[in-house]
Amino acid sequence: MNPIRTLLTRMFGLVKHHVGTDQLGNKYYYVPQQKTWTGQTVRSRRIIEAVIPKEIDYEVGNIPFEWEAWIRGTRKEPPTTEEILQNEEYRQMIKLRACELQQDEEIRKEKEYEEGLVTRPVQTQIKGHASANYFEKDKQSSEPSSTANTFQPGSWLPPENSSKKK
Repeated sequence: MNPIRTLLTRMFGLVKHHVGTDQLGNKYYYVPQQKTWTGQTVRSRRIIEAVIPKEIDYEVGNIPFEWEAWIRGTRKEPPTTEEILQNEEYRQMIKLRACELQQDEEIRKEKEYEEGLVTRPVQTQIKGHASANYFEKDKQSSEPSSTANTFQPGSWLPPENSSKKK
């Protein structure tokens, strides 16, 4: 480190070098290893100055993958604009191929269904929830089926067709 930079660092804080800007407007900086005015060594860092300063407003894809790899240190050199554009074209091409492949697969399945090689998936009809007292029954019965939490005395009457002892 040259003496002028050392003096500036000790007077004004850390020095950061602008490395690049992405297509979204985010700015990327490299902070080299430096010593503070107290003599402590600050390790080198890579930081981003975001267009949207609130972290909560960021979503996946707001930082290009190439720049994210550079910030995390998985790549040594920052990405070039040409590299980012080339990778974006490649991702678009992969998406198109995936859509074409999915359409071909749907056409193939339809053809197999028509030829009888494969049966269509069975559609099940759900009648209520398994925890309900009338699960898989067409009508609710007049039989008591309450629990202790919902039982109310006098709310159930026996069916009229029951045999009475005389």
